[in-house]
Amino acid sequence: MSTQQLPVVVIGAGPAGLAAAAHLAERGIDTLVLEAGTSAGAAVREWGHVRLFSTWGEVVDPAAEKLLTPTGWTRPDPATYPSGGDWAALYLQPLADALGDRVRTGARVTGVSRAGRDRIVDADRDEQPFVVHITHADGHEERVLARAVIDASGTWATPSPAGGSGLPALGERAASDRISYRVPDFNDPAVRARYAGRRTAVIGSGASAFTALAYLADLAKAADGTGTKGVWILRRGISGSTFGGGSADQLPARGALGLAAKAAVDEGHADAVTGFRTEAIERDTEGRLILVADDGRRLDPVDEVIVLTGFRPDLSFLSEIRLRLDERLEAPVELAPLIDPNQHSCGTVYPHGHRELSHPEEGVYLVGMKSYGRAPTFLALTGYEQVRSVVAAIAGDTDSADRVELTLPETGVCGGAGLFDTSVAEEDSAGGCCAPAPTLIELGAVGTLRAPTSGGC
Repeated sequence: MSTQQLPVVVIGAGPAGLAAAAHLAERGIDTLVLEAGTSAGAAVREWGHVRLFSTWGEVVDPAAEKLLTPTGWTRPDPATYPSGGDWAALYLQPLADALGDRVRTGARVTGVSRAGRDRIVDADRDEQPFVVHITHADGHEERVLARAVIDASGTWATPSPAGGSGLPALGERAASDRISYRVPDFNDPAVRARYAGRRTAVIGSGASAFTALAYLADLAKAADGTGTKGVWILRRGISGSTFGGGSADQLPARGALGLAAKAAVDEGHADAVTGFRTEAIERDTEGRLILVADDGRRLDPVDEVIVLTGFRPDLSFLSEIRLRLDERLEAPVELAPLIDPNQHSCGTVYPHGHRELSHPEEGVYLVGMKSYGRAPTFLALTGYEQVRSVVAAIAGDTDSADRVELTLPETGVCGGAGLFDTSVAEEDSAGGCCAPAPTLIELGAVGTLRAPTSGGC
């Protein structure tokens, strides 16, 4: 069998991975989607209680819709906002079902290499197919040959730690029973009981932190939440763009979320501490947690900590593949300058496709959230355009692959982090300005943003 007769392996049955499979199917290319979870959209289901910034009209891939339509699938109202659970149940799972046996769940990719060639060997390397190593849920292992590999595995499984240095803070692992790295589902009675009437630190400055602060404020206003208090920990300072684009954001739900977070602080449901980079997490005699900054400052004890400092790519199973990644973002080197939060924190992402996503190992592409490495500025629309271009390149349709048209909604402000987040991924360390000395501040007079009268997370 020639390499061209082999399937394209797609890693991850999330939004970008399933869209890639739909585009491959549209072009008649044999496809195998490998999903480590038990169902399509497994990662999305874990944040199913969080509402997207984008409407249904912006989170359905065109090729996927073509594949779904003959099955009797009805597209949800394009003007409404799905939750993660809606997205998974009403779109991702039906799409996986339409793809049929092209999608395998419970199949974790543990390695990718060239057949008979480790990372060092040059001889005839490009002529060899890829070998994808798989460990199935029942423990048995398998190897699959592939003509190309599209890694759409995302970053959800590897959240960034609380430590300001990028490594876990001292004591962070020991305090794991009191730390969450996801936005808690406050609709769950057990979760509400965990945070109700308690003092919770929220570390992060992006959309997830906004969501958590808004949820804590709602809990504080509820009958069962009396005494609930948030402490918002920011590694940087407060500026006019800290709360996102507000009414200037072309994604209204995203702008409203930042305003809801500001309202939570203005109304006294959370205090903000700026310029605080966590160095250690200690326990007091009552078992509560004390956050210690790298300059030695110590905060008053809290009962819980929610760490929302972004995510990072898992590159371990690609160790035998020759990748060219930016040393800071861990994103493809051609893409990194377009998304670097040290340089770009407002406006749009320039059009990009297969050329910006290429690596020295021809036929390997990182797409979706994983392509952005540690950068926070990602939208579902970005992933859909990426896979359209990549699949066209794999099919040899260079004209189509190079014809990239990507127009993203603008924020209307500069200097913020996590402004393009579709759901829950942002990097708190984004931005190049220096942070002021840690201080407890009052936010009522900061900026000109006002709490929304409608809309939500």
